Amino acid sequence: MTSDMTARMLRLLSLLQTRREWSGPDLADRLQVTVRTVRRDIDRLRGMGYPVDSTRGHAGGYRLAAGTDLPPLLLDDAEAVAVAVALRTAAGGLTGIEETALQALAKLEQVLPRRLRTQVTALQRSLAGIAWETRGPRADPALLATLAVACRDHEIITFDHTARTGTTLPRRVEPQHLVASGDLWYLLAHDRDRDDWRIFRLDRITGAATTGHRVPARDLPGEDPAAFVAARLSAAPTRHRAVATVRASADRVRTRTRHPAGRIRPLDGATCLVDASDDSLTRIARTLAGLPADYTLDADPDVLDHLRTTAHRTLHATGRGH
Repeated sequence: MTSDMTARMLRLLSLLQTRREWSGPDLADRLQVTVRTVRRDIDRLRGMGYPVDSTRGHAGGYRLAAGTDLPPLLLDDAEAVAVAVALRTAAGGLTGIEETALQALAKLEQVLPRRLRTQVTALQRSLAGIAWETRGPRADPALLATLAVACRDHEIITFDHTARTGTTLPRRVEPQHLVASGDLWYLLAHDRDRDDWRIFRLDRITGAATTGHRVPARDLPGEDPAAFVAARLSAAPTRHRAVATVRASADRVRTRTRHPAGRIRPLDGATCLVDASDDSLTRIARTLAGLPADYTLDADPDVLDHLRTTAHRTLHATGRGH
């Protein structure tokens, strides 16, 4: 009897950690007990120090609130291993995340059962990473966490956003998804003032604040948020224009480069257009250098000047320049 109650309590705690709020009947249905038993189990969790909030009425329910201390998380074996490995390989685009991840990993490994610690150790020994110096923009982990919770709860947030032109404007949006692209993070959200979907770079967001106002989820045009963001970014205006006609199929170029698929357009089975336009001349040169075949280029004069300078410098370094 005691073991059944313990298993049920663990299951209840697990459910509370997976969703913002649960109604009593929903929990009772998941646990296959009465609503009265759910209330008793909630009281037991509170007695163990878990801050479970409850609201009365037809729309009332239970939720695991934030407390002064972080309550123990309930992870199954696969989840524990996945979290440990993810912490070990925590990557870029976020300021200071590497040290914080290692601190969290040290705490997690202290409580891992021996069988899981062995798995994690084996995985870590088989993984290797190259630490590249990151000079590009970095996002704030605290901001990322705030936006992630707002996306989950469909809570309106406000912030100031600086456009690439340098203009900073206040925004009030319904956050939908966070999308990572290389070292850059983007927020996909519905702008309430403009009544349209917008994409915001996290490193250009300041003063983010939650409002406590939750709204129903909106249907995103298309099914894939990452594809939606990539398409919007491809269509966005850039400072420098550069379009290459490549003597290779679009499929070949897509598999041989890291260029967004939405900016590679087939002309026929043997040629395609690659839009390498960008705000950075260096990134344009890097994209063109990665093309797997010969190409002709239609580009702005400043792009051509940059490419000529780079090419002459390279030829000089190889002893073939004049």
